[in-house]
Amino acid sequence: MRRTAGILFGLAAHALFAVTVWHLFWFLKGEARAAAHDPAPVSAAAFDLGLALFFAVPHSLFLVPAVRTWIVGRGLAAPLYGCFYCVVTCAALLTTILCWRTVDVVLWRWPAPLDRAVQWCFIGSWAGLVYSLHLTGLGWQTGLTPWWHWARGLPQPRRVFAEHGAYRFLRHPVYMSFLGLIWFVPVVTLDRGVLIAAWTAYIFVGSVLKDRRLVRFIGAAYRDYQARVPGYPGMPAGPLARVR
Repeated sequence: MRRTAGILFGLAAHALFAVTVWHLFWFLKGEARAAAHDPAPVSAAAFDLGLALFFAVPHSLFLVPAVRTWIVGRGLAAPLYGCFYCVVTCAALLTTILCWRTVDVVLWRWPAPLDRAVQWCFIGSWAGLVYSLHLTGLGWQTGLTPWWHWARGLPQPRRVFAEHGAYRFLRHPVYMSFLGLIWFVPVVTLDRGVLIAAWTAYIFVGSVLKDRRLVRFIGAAYRDYQARVPGYPGMPAGPLARVR
């Protein structure tokens, strides 16, 4: 019964992941209008900020090793934690998307033909995201790899860090691609401006936290990598530049 429940849970988690990606594409593209329109721009922007943080906070919190240890210690099989994290992330994202309030106050509009170029950059960011996830192993990101080995009764694979592809030039190509999904929109309304500000701040904070986790798990090899490769291009100083 426990194994059957775990297998069904993994299948449901990845079905939810597929649904979430579909909704996320149209939400970030700016063509999926929310059901609710708030006549008061300030209150709508504040509500949307809360939704943006509703995704950002648990998405980082459940990556903290102590939190993972606590949850696994309460009975969740360790190989299923990736699927659990996937469910939490997707639930938070869908809540954000479905409850989002649009504000038709325009902050910035790209003039033609730059608006078309911005749309192509958005599609290119999705291609970059898929490429970056391929480098790190999409199965690790969604929990598929450990769950699939567990479901077949195989030993758990060891995840290794490999400096190849885009990782030779920057430490966070996945986050870099996601920034493109946020920024590249032809018309920036007030609610989109809130999303850009909140999630950009979250991505930079999350990048620093990810570096710290990798230093903890990998050690001196990752410190050497940090000294040679910046977190993002053009970072002159700070934790996301080359770290001595």
